[in-house]
Amino acid sequence: MSGLEKALFNLKFTAKQLNRQAAKAGKDETAEKNKLKKAIQQNHNDIAKIYAQNAIRKQNERLNLLRLGSRIDAVSSRIQTAVTMRQVTGSMTNVVKGMDHAMKTMDLEKISAVMDRFETQFEDLDVATGYYENATSSATAVATPQEDVDRLMSQVADEAGVELSQEMEAAAPAKNVKAGPVEVEEDGLGERLRALRS
Repeated sequence: MSGLEKALFNLKFTAKQLNRQAAKAGKDETAEKNKLKKAIQQNHNDIAKIYAQNAIRKQNERLNLLRLGSRIDAVSSRIQTAVTMRQVTGSMTNVVKGMDHAMKTMDLEKISAVMDRFETQFEDLDVATGYYENATSSATAVATPQEDVDRLMSQVADEAGVELSQEMEAAAPAKNVKAGPVEVEEDGLGERLRALRS
């Protein structure tokens, strides 16, 4: 612990003690006021004067302790700022030294070459990924005909008791779909399923 930090610790400790003493003086002031009230109620004017003087003295003592504690707190804040600035200055010095060392070891030509290679590889990867996505989407489209997908979705929707919205029809590619006995049969199956559940 350096001299400044020791001074800071001592000042904070002293400020706490002063605040405690001020709080005690406040309690003593309240106690003296209570005694004063009691003495006035019992018509002991001489004793009441003594309690009043004690209460005023404790009030002044509390105010003086609070003022002194406030001044000490202000000084400790300034010392805290000085300690912090010293620590920050030391850290900044180390950072600057580290940056100097890093700048000496950096070769801008090598960094530029590595970044160019990275960019080229990234573009190649992007092209390969695009080709793969196109190939898999076309293979999937060939493997599952749209009519089968629509029929399965309609069947599952009927089993769940949900009607497919027109948005689904708008999302599907426009094709001439035959409205025939299959749809009528599916409607009949859906109604029978609902009747069985009821």
